[in-house]
This record gives sequence, C-alpha cells and structure tokens, in this order.
Amino acid sequence: MREEDLLLAQQMAANSVSSSLEEDNDGAGISSPGDSPRPLRRVLDISERRKQFRRTRSLNAPSPVQQFGPCGRIMKNSAMVMQIQDPASQRLTWYKPPLTVLVIKKVSDASVLAPFVQLVDWLLQEKNMVVWVESAVLEDSLLNEDVRFNALRDKLVTFKDGRDDLTDRIDFIVCLGGDGTLLYASLLFQQSVPPVMSFHLGSLGFLTPFRFDNFQDQLTSVLEGHAALTLRSRLRCVMHRRSDRKHEAKTEIDPLADGRPAANSILVLNEVVIDRGPSPYLSNIDLFLDGKYITSVQGDGLIVSTPTGSTAYAAAAGASMIHPSVPAIMVTPICPHSLSFRPIVVPAGVELKISVSPESRNTSWVSFDGRNRQELFHGDSLRVTTSIYPVPCICAQDQISDWFASLADGLHWNVRKRQKCLDELSDLTASGSEDTLDEIENMKLYDV
Repeated sequence: MREEDLLLAQQMAANSVSSSLEEDNDGAGISSPGDSPRPLRRVLDISERRKQFRRTRSLNAPSPVQQFGPCGRIMKNSAMVMQIQDPASQRLTWYKPPLTVLVIKKVSDASVLAPFVQLVDWLLQEKNMVVWVESAVLEDSLLNEDVRFNALRDKLVTFKDGRDDLTDRIDFIVCLGGDGTLLYASLLFQQSVPPVMSFHLGSLGFLTPFRFDNFQDQLTSVLEGHAALTLRSRLRCVMHRRSDRKHEAKTEIDPLADGRPAANSILVLNEVVIDRGPSPYLSNIDLFLDGKYITSVQGDGLIVSTPTGSTAYAAAAGASMIHPSVPAIMVTPICPHSLSFRPIVVPAGVELKISVSPESRNTSWVSFDGRNRQELFHGDSLRVTTSIYPVPCICAQDQISDWFASLADGLHWNVRKRQKCLDELSDLTASGSEDTLDEIENMKLYDV
C-alpha cells in the first residue's frame, strides 16, 4: 500500500473512532454538584434513544492527505493548528441548572393562547423557574380574559423590545409559534444566544421541530441536558455610510474590538436582502469578496443568506438548499438580467462587500431578516461575514433527521407520484394494444 493511501486509511479510522467516543462521552446531563440521581428507567430510556440515533461517521469531511505525489506536500504553518468539532457530537449540557426562561409566543394568534398559559403555569409551578415575557404580551385582551393567566400575571418578568438588554439575563428560550418566533429570538440577542427550543404552533414550522402534545416530558429531558444541538450560523452585517468613512479604517482593523458588536451592525439568521425598492430601474450592485471585485449584479437585487436561510427567500429565488451544519455563505441574485448568473456558495470565513455601482441609475434598499429596512446610497457599503455567535437550536431527534423531516413536511420536497414498475407497465401495454389497433381501423373506416 502506498504511503498516502495508508495515511488516508489511518485518518478515516481515527475520525470514526473519535466520533464514536464523542457520542459516548458528550453532554450526558447537567454537570453540577449536588444533583440527585435520575431514575433508572429514564437513564435506560435515554441510553436506548442515543443508541438508536448514534452516528458512526463524522459530519465533517475527512481530513485530506497532505502529500501529493512523490514530491508535493502542504507547507506546514500556524494556520493549520485548528480543530473543528463534529456537528453530530454537539449536544447540550448545563454547567449550572437554568433558572430563567424567556417564552416567546406568536402574536395575534388565538390558538397559541391556551398552550402559552399551560406552559407558563407549568414552568412556574413545577420547575420553579423565573419566566420572562415581552411586555406587549400582557396587553393581549384575549389573554387577559383568561382566569388562569390572571393568577399568573404578577409572577411574570417583562421586558420591552428595543429598550431592555437581555444579555446574560436569560438561561433558556422557548418559542411557541412559527419560524418568525425563532427569528425574533435571534434579533433580541445580538451576541451570545441561550439554547432555543421551538414548538410548532404556526403555519409552516420549518425551524420548529417540537410538537406541543407532550411538552412536559420534552422540556424535562432538555432541562436535564439530554438534547442534540444544531448551531445555526448567523451573518454579521455592518453598514458603512459615506459620511462615516473616517471611522471605516478602524472598524476594518478590529470589527469586534472588545467583544461587543459595532453600533451599526446587526446579526441575521436567515438573510440580508439588497433590492431596488420602489425604483422602476434595475439594481446595479457591485460585489466584492475579501476586498477583490467579483461581479456586478444587474437585476431586482441580491440575497446573501446563511445555510438556514437557504430554505427561505433564497430557495424561492432558485438557490440550492444547504444543511445548517455546513459552514458557508450563499449569494443568490434576484431575477438577474443574465441567463448565466447562477447562485454561488462561498466559504463562511470570507467578507463580502456590497455597494451601489457608480453607474447605477438608482439607490438600493437593504433589509435584515425582513426588518430594519434602510436605503443604501451611492458611496455607502454593506459588509457581511459569518458571526461568531450562532443560534443553538435544540433538535427533536438529531441534526440530520430534523432537517429532512422539515424538508418533507414544510416544503414537500421531492413529492410526486411513484413511477410504475415494469411488470405493471407491461400489463397495461399488453391489455391496451388490441384496443389501440381496433381504434385505428375504426378511424380508417370513418374516413372512407
């Protein structure tokens, strides 16, 4: 066996062994002193569940060989010292029991009110947790008519969006509704995001894998630390105005100077959209990648999305759907005035710069996850790169099963009638051949 073949075999074997070891040893529960032992039946159920979903291969690509032919080899440097955790081994663990929980519910939906009251009551009475809700929730007239909720009203802690900072004040997030509730949770936390558990009570529910029927058992399991995680990457978007160019150099050198995001930055979970707005003219947008000019987009606009956002607006614009564990940024044109402009996928570590072309007849408009819409003028630029703060979403089963279940249930991916097998097809052909010949003869007689 050649040296490179032997090295590749050893690396694949090591990846397989390390993946199995990580699945056996990662996040088995809340690792805090003084925990009481769990019942034996629950431990056995959890062990059987983990055996059922155990993966033997890493979701990361295998490490490539570093020698090419007799003489070629990758130069060793400090940039090679990096370890990437297998996404399949990412499981939740609490280094101290969670005490505060933020409950986000879908607004203007009467069907969510009863589950919301039931959940809040259970968290307060059974789990003795501090429950946070948005202050606007208490103004819901239908909710105030609920006798059970009025008894819980004074026990809730409220906050106001845009005024109160929730950083380091929330341990756990529960979303009741559709995908919009998860996008709102991402908007509230512009730095580190607590673990998010989303229940499907909306219309589409692509990002909400849990059913509310047995929420007590599911929440208890998660609070004990038994859950897989999908780390959904976010995009860090920074607007640079022409009037603020004197500060641009400082921002480029150290965009996260002290660990806090810049004042004009925003993190998005799905996508940032640059479009022509109300103008009747085509958008003319210049696209740069790591400072190098790539192309100009002439069309209705441009979508820069995360893998999570690849199944949203980007999918409607003709892009491919990317699993959320894939480190990438997707660039998708909106109705480009070119037959050859296809969507592209770039590495997650690059920085994209988007600006209005000097020759453009109009300005452009930018929106972030469908919010904070603002105008992009000539001389302004938008810089987009992957954020260091993902959204840790709790899986109902695992990263692979949840995603394909969402494709099937939410988008009806690849749903079609099954093709008949050859035996059925031959039977139909044989039975219909004589009828077809008779019809042809009858047509000839009719013509005569």
